Amino acid sequence: MREALARAHANIALVKYWGKRDEERILPMNGSISMTVDPFYVTTAVTFEDGLPEDRLVLNGLDAAAVDQRRVTTFLDRIRALARVDARAVIRSENHVPTGAGLASSSAAYAALAMAATRALGLNLSPTDLSKLARQGSGSASRSVYGGFVEWLKGNREDGEDSYAVPLAPPDYWDIRMVMAIVDSGPKSVSSRDGMRSVVETSPFYAGWQATVESDLAAVRNAILRRDFAVLGQVAEANAFKMHATTMGAVPPFTYWSGTTIEVIRRVQQMRGEGVPAYVTIDAGPHVVVLCEPQHASWVEASLAVVPGVKEVVQAGPGPDAREVDAW
Repeated sequence: MREALARAHANIALVKYWGKRDEERILPMNGSISMTVDPFYVTTAVTFEDGLPEDRLVLNGLDAAAVDQRRVTTFLDRIRALARVDARAVIRSENHVPTGAGLASSSAAYAALAMAATRALGLNLSPTDLSKLARQGSGSASRSVYGGFVEWLKGNREDGEDSYAVPLAPPDYWDIRMVMAIVDSGPKSVSSRDGMRSVVETSPFYAGWQATVESDLAAVRNAILRRDFAVLGQVAEANAFKMHATTMGAVPPFTYWSGTTIEVIRRVQQMRGEGVPAYVTIDAGPHVVVLCEPQHASWVEASLAVVPGVKEVVQAGPGPDAREVDAW
């Protein structure tokens, strides 16, 4: 029996990953930049045992759905090939991120799974190679290998060897806050994977997204290195709105937003009118993440908590690297 336990934190993109050039290898159409966040994480134990007939995924104490079991087996097959073993595994995962709701649960899940599975089989991969591997489970997982501020390079090679994440700044470099207004904890009606495919294939607005994303990357990268909060917030907010515009132009059109999403956006716009620098970013889900500086975080949190339809408000700072842990 070979076992390892690992923990990885979710990340929230400041410049979004939206669209794939290769579905199988999960190679993005554009680069992205994110912040790994401290309160949302996944802890995963992987135990390889000879004689098991198949892999078994246990999520929060319950057997996972068949589709998730198959996806994990496909991912573990890549690791088994690297290690040249055939043993099946039991995967036990405790998820401290709302699953399938647009808060990057898969980023933490596959980063933790990649680390636990490779360590269990004695594969001590470099962070770069671990990022490449995690990417093949979920694109955003490539970024959760690192803490703090992270950039995922889109790469150009067909084999994906130049598509991986690199750290821009560690967690203690810059204390900015993400105040998350959680408006619905249920699964999304359109998965990120299906949504990306639809907009790439059908949305006339996708060309506009691609035309501006490189300048957004440069602006956010420089804002992080200079600790320029105003530029970071302005560009991140505009980038998120452009991403969501592509969904409304898809055939058929769809949106991840709810009525409460819009009400939170309006409240943040009011905050700025009242002199509080706060900016919105939204991943592929209804939740709203509000960027602010530490001195305003408690006020922003209290202000969002009273918006009708907001179920919970969580404040996050920069989170740590993925790592092996000794206990749950």
